[in-house]
Amino acid sequence: MQWLNWVFKQLFLGLVWLYRYTISPLTPGSCRFTPTCSAFAHQAIVKYGPFKGGWMALKRIGRCNPWGGHGYDPVP
Repeated sequence: MQWLNWVFKQLFLGLVWLYRYTISPLTPGSCRFTPTCSAFAHQAIVKYGPFKGGWMALKRIGRCNPWGGHGYDPVP
């Protein structure tokens, strides 16, 4: 099962990389949090693995709205 965990981790990190270097440069910078959501996702996946880290990243992205808050929000 370790190899499956590794495969998903690489897949999710690849998706984050794809977003950060292809889509993100085309949009204006408007992140409400520090670190940015993509940096947060990368850190969470590396620290907690693809499933827990991915879930944390999805929750963070869900808070990116006008009523969701702002400021410094590191990976716990």
